[in-house]
Amino acid sequence: MGRIHPPREISEFAAVLGRADKKAFLVGGAVRDYLLGRTVSDFDVATDARPEEVARLYPRVVPTGIKHGTVTVLWKGHKIEVTTFRTEADYSDGRHPDRVAYAATIEEDLGRRDFTMNAMAFDLREELLVDPEGGRADLGRHLIRAVGDPLERFAEDGLRPLRALRFASQLGFEIEEGTLGAIGPTLGRFRLVSAERVRDELLKILLAPGGAFQGPSRGLRLMEKTGMLAIVLPELAACRDVEQKGMHVFDVLDHLYASVDAAPPETALRLAALLHDVGKPESKVEQDGGEISFHRHEEISARMAAAILTRLKLPNALIDEVIHLVRHHMFAYEEGWSDAAVRRFLARVGEDKVEALFALRLADGFGITGLPVDPRSLDPLRRRIEAVLAESHAFGLRDLAVGGAELASIGVPKGPVMGRLLAELLETVLDDPSLNERARLLEIAARLKGKYGIEDH
Repeated sequence: MGRIHPPREISEFAAVLGRADKKAFLVGGAVRDYLLGRTVSDFDVATDARPEEVARLYPRVVPTGIKHGTVTVLWKGHKIEVTTFRTEADYSDGRHPDRVAYAATIEEDLGRRDFTMNAMAFDLREELLVDPEGGRADLGRHLIRAVGDPLERFAEDGLRPLRALRFASQLGFEIEEGTLGAIGPTLGRFRLVSAERVRDELLKILLAPGGAFQGPSRGLRLMEKTGMLAIVLPELAACRDVEQKGMHVFDVLDHLYASVDAAPPETALRLAALLHDVGKPESKVEQDGGEISFHRHEEISARMAAAILTRLKLPNALIDEVIHLVRHHMFAYEEGWSDAAVRRFLARVGEDKVEALFALRLADGFGITGLPVDPRSLDPLRRRIEAVLAESHAFGLRDLAVGGAELASIGVPKGPVMGRLLAELLETVLDDPSLNERARLLEIAARLKGKYGIEDH
């Protein structure tokens, strides 16, 4: 078990409270992470000083949560969240307490917290651990256990059950039987939690470290087991028991779990790995002979991914990136591809997205058998791309030697017709990059005007 040794600046911060005869305890995740030997950068402090007293003691104080007894002190490069000892009651919105009362002791304050591993405090003046709920012992057992009655804790704050699953995924811990069993009966409270808060916890699960079958999939499987997955991602839950043929050894849902574990820990890639086959239940067709097909499932998956990520209120740029990867994950390179075919591939997927798409392919491949895919299998296409890039950089409309202004100068009207003509010029250049010169393209465009019903004047 690690030592609790906060930076000098935090001890100096506590000394200011001490000189005013006030207590200062390091609380929450910092204490837990110090004991786990992890790096700590965020510091929360609990004190018997009231917010107005804290504001008088320090020169730079921000009233970030004043009605709940919390202020943020800007101190020597740190943002320290300082909260007066408190108790809480009545969570009508399933997330925030309706009533907050100041408590007399740190033990009362710790009794309101979610899990024993988060209900420890470190006296910054006496350098002593306060652990009324047995959190240190639970850390040693790698166990997540609710403080007190888990039904009460989860009924107070609907996000707590998902936090338990997130900690299990991030830390590789087990959830105590009673705590895990309390999730199902309190799902009604969980449904009240905002999409933004659920999204934040889900992303932390997806970015959890760990190897195959023990990273993000740990939290996702617990979500499925407790009924949360059907609430948050019903489209994903529908992938259970959707069988696949050929080399696949998993059903669609286990395939997606394995793919997420194998994907690099980047948000867009992990989301794409999770959702790249979510359209398979909808696209599944079983032939008379027992053959199964999922024709154009990538298009259906991209559409469903857009709806899911929008519902979770993710940024539009991230949504677009994930959709793009999902839509193009079924590329199938063959040695017989011409250079023009390679250029068209680059035009479709984007030069800057190739490596992400390759990473998704490797994760997808792992999800087929549960065995790593040799990354060298992508080297032939990678070499072809490098060769094509060395010769030409015209892979999108912006790379053409002419644009809308030049086409307008020869009588092409702005609008859909101009867009279609530019697209045809791009196809021409993808076939033969040497044609990407202003004069040549204008000559070709002039010949194509009649095809698009554009008359010379």
